[in-house]
Amino acid sequence: MTTAEQRMPDGSHGSHGPHGSPDGSSSEHPGASSRGRRPEPEAGLDLVTFGETMARLENPVVGPMRHARTLDLGVGGAESNTAIGLCRLGGTAAWFGRVGDDEFGRLITNVLAGEGVQLGHTVVDRSAPTALLFKERRSGTLTRVQYYRTGSAGSQLRPSDVPHDLIRSARVLHVTGITAAISATARQALDDAVETARDAGVPVSLDLNYRQALWTPAEAGECLRNLTKRADLVFATEQEARLVVPAGESAAEGDDLAGLAESLAALGPRDVLIKRGAAGVVALCEGRLHVQPAHTVPVIDPVGAGDAFAAGYLAEFVRGRPVGERLETATAAGAYAVAARGDWEGLPSRAELDLLKSAEDTVTR
Repeated sequence: MTTAEQRMPDGSHGSHGPHGSPDGSSSEHPGASSRGRRPEPEAGLDLVTFGETMARLENPVVGPMRHARTLDLGVGGAESNTAIGLCRLGGTAAWFGRVGDDEFGRLITNVLAGEGVQLGHTVVDRSAPTALLFKERRSGTLTRVQYYRTGSAGSQLRPSDVPHDLIRSARVLHVTGITAAISATARQALDDAVETARDAGVPVSLDLNYRQALWTPAEAGECLRNLTKRADLVFATEQEARLVVPAGESAAEGDDLAGLAESLAALGPRDVLIKRGAAGVVALCEGRLHVQPAHTVPVIDPVGAGDAFAAGYLAEFVRGRPVGERLETATAAGAYAVAARGDWEGLPSRAELDLLKSAEDTVTR
């Protein structure tokens, strides 16, 4: 740890107000859940995850961003979205990574802590800025995302940032392909975390999360294939799955998603979930094929749906629930995510899962 870095031992940001927290509230606030209860201590958390979370700037109306007169400010990151989703479903989660010593970094830590996510191993990097994500609602059905993350604090993630004891005590480690793509040191940290989990017998959950702005299909395919071989659970879109399993190696023919899932499972994972958006999911879990339809809801914002799906599945996985329940919760969480604006803001509580089942055509926000 250099003088330009600061770790947050209690989930706070380090520059405190008069009462010990970043915003001047009680020192208990950073660890308090938005549902009115404090999370469990870090030991034995349901989920540990890490990566880069960014400040999100979005035009509030449909159209080119250059014509926007105001921008909505929020936060977004695949791994932290999943951590929030699991916490809202009653689980416990920790996220670690690097944020800049700036207002955007403080926003990220305040938001995550307010949602009950443990931040005790997050590093404040005084030498690099927090990355930015610009989200443009170009039309009623098209959302475009652009990143400003080169040289960011999050991309400075390194193996020395990995909290090995925290990972060893978790019920599942969740990682994404994004972390492997943002920098060489972040990829090293990812490999270190995955090997730590495997050595400790902690299940590794992998969301392939291919981002074409970060690397080429060839680069991604090789790296994600290697990660898939070491994962216990894999979440992928059809396009992402075909990056890992080229056509010549796949058992699938044409649009045979069951065969594609079998080819992924042959690499090592026991659960393979191929997400199909509004068409639901094809899953090969513990050797059995499952086809789960999606809920029919109005799509307001599709960004973050995959993270919500992973959160729902993992929330039931860590509770030891059967595959059918995992898929039901996952698809419901995904439906809530797309039915509200924001990358994570619409993620449901457990009570809202039942509400969606009883009111298929109505989404309560």
